[in-house]
Amino acid sequence: MRRLCIILLGILSVSSSVRAQETMRMSLNECMDYALKHNYNVKNARIDVLIQTIQNKETLSASYPHINGKAEFDDFYVPQSTFIDASTFAFPGSPAAPKGTIEALNFTLPYAASASVTTSQLLFDGAVFVAWKARNSVLEFARKNQEVTEENIRYNVYKSYNSLVIAYRQYSIISSSLSYARSLQHDLEITRQNGFAEKIDVERTDVQVNNLATDSIRIGNMLLISEDALKYQIGMDMNNKLVLTDTMVEQRKQAALDLLVQEKSYDRVPEYSALTSALTLNQYNLKRYQLAALPSLNAFWSYGSNYGSTRASDMFLFNRYSPSSVIGIQLNVPIYNGSLRHYQVQEAKMNIEKSENNLANMKLTIDFQVSQSRTTLKNAILQAQSQHRNMDLADDVLDLAQKKYKAGVGSNLEVTQAQTDQLRAQTNYFSALLDITNAEADLKKALGLLK
Repeated sequence: MRRLCIILLGILSVSSSVRAQETMRMSLNECMDYALKHNYNVKNARIDVLIQTIQNKETLSASYPHINGKAEFDDFYVPQSTFIDASTFAFPGSPAAPKGTIEALNFTLPYAASASVTTSQLLFDGAVFVAWKARNSVLEFARKNQEVTEENIRYNVYKSYNSLVIAYRQYSIISSSLSYARSLQHDLEITRQNGFAEKIDVERTDVQVNNLATDSIRIGNMLLISEDALKYQIGMDMNNKLVLTDTMVEQRKQAALDLLVQEKSYDRVPEYSALTSALTLNQYNLKRYQLAALPSLNAFWSYGSNYGSTRASDMFLFNRYSPSSVIGIQLNVPIYNGSLRHYQVQEAKMNIEKSENNLANMKLTIDFQVSQSRTTLKNAILQAQSQHRNMDLADDVLDLAQKKYKAGVGSNLEVTQAQTDQLRAQTNYFSALLDITNAEADLKKALGLLK
């Protein structure tokens, strides 16, 4: 019975593990879309936009009416005294007190209570006026930063996805080469046992098999790491199985050629647009400090009532409370604040100059990246074409060597060497394809086309 329980628990754990794993088949665009929904950096960038929206509303609230209520109860268990010169008070028929006679009098009742409502309305303030005008630009800056984050995620996913596709192709090639080498190793061993092959031929094949097996294990482990890295970038659960569907990287060479003739546009690049928004915000910041020299105007109105008594119970006799009300306008004129505003204006001007320098530098950076990526992409395409021809030649040489070996007019050394050359040519070809995809990603990012 105990053994049966253990078996059932094992089956349940295995079935729950299988259910936890989900196989997800994704194209390159689906991977990028998935990343934009699940990557935590993108999520935080979206939250930053929402936070900025709330902060805009906080800024605008300064221009709305503010209403405050206040209620107070005071128990003067040690009332404060008022000191007077008793000589200034003289009553008829009573002698006046000597001059300088100080008496402590208490005019405060033991208990007091009051309640009031105060309303204030800002009529004019330079800082709030600028905030009203800048609110859309501030929100746009947050959105541009979100676009920069999303573009960086697309860029990383684009390169990781294609790198993983090519790595799978290379792993498949090495696995096929290893399978053929093991078959050749088996045939040579039988031939040697029959006395028709030398030991050195078998050992040479053994070396090749061992090298291919080592490479297969190494690349297999790297594939697992690369797949987990791609899952991490797109925000996928590591327990899920990711299957890549865009595996025909050779067919994208024409798209890469079309990319070479794309026109450059600075405004299309998210980093440039973000810097433009930053310049606009710094210009608003300068206006804010300049307008801080202007007076601010506020209107206010207050209504309340109060009462005092020697007994605490009288505080609940609300009909005895005495009302009061005041309405007015307050003008605050800044006169001198230790030259603080002057230095703030100077700092704001320097920040504008820095933003202009950053924009100019970004233009140079985009020009350089576009030029470099185009050259790299052209070279990678030429290299891929050359390596493809080499791979075709290596395939023909291997096919001929195998036919000669099977016909008994060739040696296994020729087959081994031809197989090594074929593997090297295939590796070089896929390395060139990887260079194409990386250069394509760099050029798309520089052109602002990585959407």
